[in-house]
Amino acid sequence: MADDELQLERIYTIPLRKLYRVPRTRRAPVAMRMVEDFLVRHMKPERDGVAVRTAAEARKGKSEDRALFIDPPVNEAIWARGIEKPPADMPWQEYAFYRLVDSNPFPATMGRVCPAPCQDGCNRNEVEDHVGINAVEQFIGDYALEHGLKLHPAGADSGKKVAVIGAGPAGLACAHRLAVLGHSACIYEDRPKSGGLNEYGLAAYKMLDNFAQREVQFITSIGGIEIQHGKLFGCDVHLADIEGRHDAVFLSVGLGLTRMLGIPGEELPGVEDAVDFISRLRQADQLSSLALGKRIVVIGGGMTAIDIAVQARLLGAEEVTMVYRRGPQQMKASIEEQEFAKIRGVAIRFWGQPTCVQHTDGRVTGVEFSPTDRTLHSDEADSFSIAADMVFKAIGQMPQSLDGDPADFILEGGRFIVDKERRTSRAGVWAGGDCIAGGEDLTVSAVQDGKLAAISIDQFLSKSEAGES
Repeated sequence: MADDELQLERIYTIPLRKLYRVPRTRRAPVAMRMVEDFLVRHMKPERDGVAVRTAAEARKGKSEDRALFIDPPVNEAIWARGIEKPPADMPWQEYAFYRLVDSNPFPATMGRVCPAPCQDGCNRNEVEDHVGINAVEQFIGDYALEHGLKLHPAGADSGKKVAVIGAGPAGLACAHRLAVLGHSACIYEDRPKSGGLNEYGLAAYKMLDNFAQREVQFITSIGGIEIQHGKLFGCDVHLADIEGRHDAVFLSVGLGLTRMLGIPGEELPGVEDAVDFISRLRQADQLSSLALGKRIVVIGGGMTAIDIAVQARLLGAEEVTMVYRRGPQQMKASIEEQEFAKIRGVAIRFWGQPTCVQHTDGRVTGVEFSPTDRTLHSDEADSFSIAADMVFKAIGQMPQSLDGDPADFILEGGRFIVDKERRTSRAGVWAGGDCIAGGEDLTVSAVQDGKLAAISIDQFLSKSEAGES
């Protein structure tokens, strides 16, 4: 048994670093093939006198060989170690899906876009390499969509109705969990499509084939969720009115304002906000319909900076240079994402602060930077320039004001302060996503906010029904 346990332990040490060279849309199937290859090579792939040694051999073999490859006999040994076993009549992919969506109704999107901070803390790093959780989530989510799997339907109607402001990841996650718990959720969304940044803020190469809308429909199909578009919070809908018509409110209004560089030349044509450009690109019928420069400078170091830099290269830009004011370890974009950008031809420079956008006759010609760490650049001049005919700002967003609605919220930097259950300082109002203080500005965090808020709202409604304070 010791030998079997040793081999089974190796399932979690399959090196996945080579996946960084694989386009993101292909990572999930490539990762699963690596896992399957490992299983059939090392886990006694004999059953009923049929032996399969590699994935390539299996695909060339008879149909029963291929079936053996897809469902390796090591499963019984795996289950013997205490890992959950699916029902006999349920494929393991389906079982994995239902276990996963208990916590996260967005597995396919999460696998595509999350920088996976959990991988840094994975104890497999001490042995060989972390578990490739992104590839696993994407595979499971895509499998569910491709095979017509459905989320569990909404629970029995409680008669309670909750308003959700914003149809981004936090709002949808909250509405989903509320519906499962039996409460009706009405989502008020300003834009014509639901999805938030999943629809308007993520690069097109990550979310192909109208994927964001497919997942929105997937989530709302459980019932108990209504979405009203064209409803801007603080303009078309007001908090006092909403509170009067609902039993609780969840705010997931995001960050609607672009952070400015505050440098000369920022207002010139050819200086674009990265999120706005990606939004227009995602809604364009033809990606090539948007004007794009040949030599591009991207200012910023987060995931949006990576997205716009890689997208620009994919759209034909000849030179794309990212400049960040600090070092690679301080970037919000993970080291893996940085490497992915480099593989796509993006140059990344560190320790540079933009001081002005250079131009001739109103046409952008470059960006001037000053070094931010003189200990690393003691031999350099006071400034350096990078030639460009287009500049993208990707330095984050700011909260939008809530003019027209009660201002009795406790805020920090314009964001709602919430407790661990995502309750705001206003009774009956919860908040989550990018609009709360201390948030990580990650999709996974927004989804968690929505889920925790829904659970807290359910408890609040239950106490209200029982007449408890």
